[in-house]
Amino acid sequence: MPTLDFETLWLPAEQAYSLSLKNLGTGAIRGFRLCFSGSCQVDATAVAEGGTVGRTLSTFTELLPPEGFVLEPGATWTITIKGLGFALQHWTDGARGAYLAFDDGSTLALTTSPTQRMGGNAAPKRGVEPFPVPANAPVPVSVIPWPNHVAVSGRNAVPPGLTLVTDGAKATAAATAFTRLVEALFAVEGIVRPAEEGGMPVHLHRRDGFAAEAYEVTFSPGSVTIAASTETGLFYGLVTLGQVLRGARHFPQTYSFPAEGRIADVPAMGWRGLHLDVARQFYGEAEIKRLLAILAWNKLNRFHWHLSDDEAWRVEIDAYTALTEVGAWRGHGLAIPPLLGTGPERSGGYYTKAAIREIVAYGREIGIEIVPEIDVPGHCHALQQAIPDLRDPQEKGSYFSVQGFPDNCLNPAREKTYEVMETILRELIELFPFRTIHIGADEVPIGAWSGSPEALAKLRAIGGDAMAEAHAKRLNVITNTHGADAIEGSGAAALQALFLERVQKFLAAEGCITGGWQEAAHGNVIDKEATYLCGWRDVAVSAALAGEGYSMVVCPGQAYYLDMAHSPDWDEPGASWAGASTPEATYAFDPIAGWSAAQKEKLRGVQACIWSEPMLDRAVFDRLVFPRLSAIAETGWTQPEHKSWERFRASAGLMPALYS
Repeated sequence: MPTLDFETLWLPAEQAYSLSLKNLGTGAIRGFRLCFSGSCQVDATAVAEGGTVGRTLSTFTELLPPEGFVLEPGATWTITIKGLGFALQHWTDGARGAYLAFDDGSTLALTTSPTQRMGGNAAPKRGVEPFPVPANAPVPVSVIPWPNHVAVSGRNAVPPGLTLVTDGAKATAAATAFTRLVEALFAVEGIVRPAEEGGMPVHLHRRDGFAAEAYEVTFSPGSVTIAASTETGLFYGLVTLGQVLRGARHFPQTYSFPAEGRIADVPAMGWRGLHLDVARQFYGEAEIKRLLAILAWNKLNRFHWHLSDDEAWRVEIDAYTALTEVGAWRGHGLAIPPLLGTGPERSGGYYTKAAIREIVAYGREIGIEIVPEIDVPGHCHALQQAIPDLRDPQEKGSYFSVQGFPDNCLNPAREKTYEVMETILRELIELFPFRTIHIGADEVPIGAWSGSPEALAKLRAIGGDAMAEAHAKRLNVITNTHGADAIEGSGAAALQALFLERVQKFLAAEGCITGGWQEAAHGNVIDKEATYLCGWRDVAVSAALAGEGYSMVVCPGQAYYLDMAHSPDWDEPGASWAGASTPEATYAFDPIAGWSAAQKEKLRGVQACIWSEPMLDRAVFDRLVFPRLSAIAETGWTQPEHKSWERFRASAGLMPALYS
């Protein structure tokens, strides 16, 4: 077996990416291609020195040495690429996985270290940034998100745990859910324990008069009482009490377990969510369940589950088994090649219907409703690999998405498109009882369907000859850079509107609310009373859409996209296209700055978004997500006048992370 050293180097002055392969073995190596993937893309117009660029697909690239090249023992082959889709900004942008593909069909995986940058490197940052609990905090108890009324005093002896005493079915269900939650997050701490083990009595009472998620915690020297009108309210009261207990137990010099007083609380916003992309990187059932537990500990109540994209299809659909047989996997020689750092081996996965039912039930138990997303009509490369007859058989030429996928959009002019969509959606509706289905609608390329006779005929019928002829001229024009959502008024927007109107009407007839990214507003055809939009571009765009009557969940990329790096520094992981945001900046961000009173009437709430391109390394996940997730949770729950960065940072280190 050959022994090789593989290194990569970013040359910022030259805007070039250099990859070097050194033969450390005793035999010559010939007849190979170097294949790599990461977050970076190599453009179709890229040029290479020392070899040539072969096949590319989004973040997958093949590099070919010169014809007849032989890598002799001790020799190094270097190939330098100019023309990446974007300049590398962070160590996670470069190659994360690489291998050699030989002419005989075999492969050899290469050990891939983080890309170095010419001009200086610090050690790559991974894992949660430490937030030490100080000796003195601005408040007597540790709670995130901070409650809206806290009036407590005195110091009780910190109890070993809590003995939950219930007076009815809702209280019992809340106690059961909380017990399961703390066992999942803090298994050895014994937060819930019987009186025989020293547990302090906690009396749970269902009482009328509270808002749906509101609660009240009352402290007395020998016991605690929690009151709420709903099971979720009682559960959230227990979460607050559990946080108070952990703070006082682990940092008694800083935080107390009150002897008396009261905490009264109600959320500022009804929708407090997290979006997770499981298409770019796959997360197993155990990871999803622990993540849901962390959401509940942060009093987040919506999980937006991004189940499909160009890179993969992740949900079992009985009617189309190829979706998971083909679309859930990638690797060398498969329909989907290695992407985003995966290697030549078959990798990926999907969620069975049984697993989804278990996850949905667990989420509902701890106050979380789950919204599935199937991203259409764009972002459908994986779907089309599994069901190839969705494409117009007479379509010619190509268009490219901003992520570098060719011809990745479902054709709105084909009846087969709706047959497949409605079949898939019916199976999804059966799995997700919240009856809110997100259909994406983002980043359709402006050249989409420009080579499809069926689409052009439909466009001619709905938009006239001039629009159809103008759209046909976009054929084979590279449109995968800049302005990915700037399609308003184009033929692509008109065709997408046709698709969205029909799919949204189908969902409404099935009793469902339709979710979409902000691009779903193109054409202004969807029923605003049965739809909500996720505003990802910036606060001004979300405000404008709210002014047009759309119900909005605000998730601006510059602050609430948790794949964005903490800073522009090379040693930080993550992306940078929307900027950088430290935990403090995320905490301070006002998602409705400048909104009018009328616009605020259309606000559903806020949502953090995790896009998984840089998340192959799970320590990168932890660094990027925590504590920024808690910062957004507090914005969704706590009234602005009660927010305090100094108070928040004093408790942030007590909040759980997914892996660390």
